[in-house]
Order: sequence, then structure tokens, then C-alpha cells
Amino acid sequence: MSIVVSSLTKIYGTQKAVDNISFELKKGEIVGFLGPNGAGKSTTMKMITGYLPPTSGNISVCGYDVLDKPMEVRKRVGYLPEANPLYFDMYVREYLELSAGIHKLDNVKNRIEEMITLTGLTKEAHKKIGMLSKGYKQRVGLAQAMLHNPDVLILDEPTSGLDPNQIVEIRDLILRIGKEKTVLLSTHIMQEVEAMCSRVIIIASGNVVADDSLGNLRKGNQSLEDVFRTLTTKS
Repeated sequence: MSIVVSSLTKIYGTQKAVDNISFELKKGEIVGFLGPNGAGKSTTMKMITGYLPPTSGNISVCGYDVLDKPMEVRKRVGYLPEANPLYFDMYVREYLELSAGIHKLDNVKNRIEEMITLTGLTKEAHKKIGMLSKGYKQRVGLAQAMLHNPDVLILDEPTSGLDPNQIVEIRDLILRIGKEKTVLLSTHIMQEVEAMCSRVIIIASGNVVADDSLGNLRKGNQSLEDVFRTLTTKS
């Protein structure tokens, strides 16, 4: 398994943000991770990447325990957080060179150009990041997340701020990537989940309320939006 989450809990003060959840993801899966605002999605993703420590429970990524082998996990995970942290005063290539240095990559120039082409940044690559539109800033975040060729991608709202054409392009990119990697994808856009994901995990109030194939969740010709509303309202 690429990701194994077991009895994972995160408590902030008196608030239980994530409540004893468990799930597994295999290589080649693109899994939609859905939930209302405040459900615990971003907190779970941050714990999988090692950005936040769990209060209790275990997480392994590609066989490495997140707490015991954090650097090995980070080598294998690409992470695009919801609030895409970028250095606005740096040029696109300069920023990617910085990221490549952190990961100690070989053939840096070739890899950067490959990511620029792959994410559709070619025409904007000569600019400072602060000059880019929100959609192109998001592409820079995606290029950074994929730069070190990770086995696992954690994408929190990856198409946020993109126009309809850009959404289709990034969606196609994620589908191509998902054939060789494991992708955990958080989004509020149900059409994206239906277009990209074969499996869906729904979380509400810190609990997993559904973990099944898209087809099973939509039995009876229900829309995914209706299923989501029913399950998250019950919780």
C-alpha cells in the first residue's frame, strides 16, 4: 500500500479535529477526499505529509512510518496545500531551482523544464511568481509538488482559482499522473471527483462516513452531490 492510515486522531485543545479514522490507498489510485469545511480533510492531509504530528494513531507512506522516518516520507510525497505557499519575489525557474536544491536533485535544469512544460507554464516561466494570475500560481505549486518525482501526491484543492480551460488541463494532467502514482485529492467540486476519481472517501466532523467506489456510492442514480449531502448531514 502507498498510504496506510490507522486509528488516526488529532486533537486541538478540546476539539477533536480527526477522530480515529483509518483507510488505505494503493498505487495507481486517484482517491477523492471530500468533506464540508472544518471536517478534518486538510488536517488529515497535513498529518500524512508529516507537516502535523498526530495525537494518536499511525501513518505509513510507501512502507515508511511518518513519525519514525519523516525524511524518507518527504522524499516520496509531493504536497500542494490549499494555501499555496510561494515566494512572490522569485522567478518561476528560480523558485523551482530552490525546490530542486532542497530535494538534492540531479539534472536540475532538465527536470525543471520538464515540469514547466508539463504544467503549462512555458509562456509564464520568465516572470516573477507575484506577477502571475492565481491559476498560474497554482500551476507553479503543482510543478513544485511533482518536481522530485514523488510516488504519492497529496493535492488540497488543486484547481482552486483556475479558469474552465485550465481546470480541464490540470484534470488531464492529474489523470496521467495517477496511472503511475497514488493521488489523494481534496476538492469541493463534485464534477472533478466524478471525472478523475474511481474511489471516494467522505469525512464529516472528523469521522469517515463513506469509503467506497464512485459507482457504489451513486447506486440508484443518485448524484455524488446528493450522496455527499445526505452523508454529511447525518453526521
